Amino acid sequence: MSASNNSYLDRFIETMGREALTEIQIKKFQMMLERVLESNVFYKNKFERAGITHPEDIKTLDDLHKLPFTTKQELSTNQEAAPPYGTNLTFTREQYTRIHQTSGTTGQPLRWLDTEESWKWWARCWASVYKAAGVRPHDRVFFAFSFGPFIGFWSAYEGAHHIKALSIPGGGMSSYQRVNAILTHDVTVLVCTPTYALHLAEVAEEQNIDIKNSNVRITIQAGEPGASLPGTKARIEEAWGAKCYDHAGATEVGAWGYECQSQNGLHVNEGEFICEVIDPESGEHANEGELVITNLGRIGMPIIRYRTGDRVKIMQEPCGCGRTYRRLEGGVIGRIDQVYTVRGINVFPSAIENIVRRFPESGEFAVDIYRRKILDEMEVRIEVKDTDPEVFANLVSDEIRNGLGIRVKVIPVPFGTLPRFDLKARRFTDHREID
Repeated sequence: MSASNNSYLDRFIETMGREALTEIQIKKFQMMLERVLESNVFYKNKFERAGITHPEDIKTLDDLHKLPFTTKQELSTNQEAAPPYGTNLTFTREQYTRIHQTSGTTGQPLRWLDTEESWKWWARCWASVYKAAGVRPHDRVFFAFSFGPFIGFWSAYEGAHHIKALSIPGGGMSSYQRVNAILTHDVTVLVCTPTYALHLAEVAEEQNIDIKNSNVRITIQAGEPGASLPGTKARIEEAWGAKCYDHAGATEVGAWGYECQSQNGLHVNEGEFICEVIDPESGEHANEGELVITNLGRIGMPIIRYRTGDRVKIMQEPCGCGRTYRRLEGGVIGRIDQVYTVRGINVFPSAIENIVRRFPESGEFAVDIYRRKILDEMEVRIEVKDTDPEVFANLVSDEIRNGLGIRVKVIPVPFGTLPRFDLKARRFTDHREID
């Protein structure tokens, strides 16, 4: 599927050859590095120790190897040592106009500041997400989330304004009120986490509200992996009668990835980011491994060679949409630090979710891992409706064993008894670590 002209934010950049794109990336990086080396204490000290003192020290993408990685733990430690925002600030505090923080699901929350310039950059990045999914100025975009310090949907809201779509906030509403608001405002685009999109569909079904035949034609899922999983994507599309698009980003990084209308992998927005994929052990380049990101338009509080902790796999073939930006097969596969080893087998949470979501009778699910005597055991609790629970449990157990090569105990539970999440879902509990 080739993209129409209005599916690009900047067709010239998004479809240019790799060599020309690389030249633009390096030029943008050098411009940012010049400002950073002047006044950003965090990176100035970090790079001087690596022998980098001038922007011209980095002339090619290969030269990035001269720069050390940045880690989340390093940033967290820096903010603890120099509270509240650390030393990764290129300007004086008076020049910043926005503050947000991470969810804290993998540690202490990071606090992040944006200038007016970098906030406009955020809006452009999100505008690319919308344009690639086919969102237009005449669309009505509903944001099903609470407007707290989490940046994801504030920036999504700003991006919708950038493309001149109508923005409808859903903060302060119950799930039932949000479903009704979607119908009342004749919403055409829904933005939320994949988990919450499925929950809203459940609420609509409970209230006999026909959302499948509403005017919602696009859902954009963010905040957690899931919308690139075939099982989850199919469930969302079936429930809403709409096309489901994945998006990836992070508070400290930016809105770096989006799915186009070809829906064959997650594009990295290489006009605004430099991406690398490395072996998480050796740090060397790899086709599958940990994603490393450098943003190019957030000079006030930048991220350079940041180890995201996301496991990804680079796709080699060109995309049918015409973009030359690289793509990630299956989006974000999972977290490098959230691979559970059970009886010698590495289990990614996304692999379990993809299998569970294949079954239309399944609702929410939760996974518990135990060590009993000398053996590891995994239990999967799944809500079940409209079928024999025991037969269902055996079918899912067989699918997991055939797909992942591991035996698990599947426990059917009544529908509506497991927790729901409007932001990042927390379905896995490793009791071996707790014990």
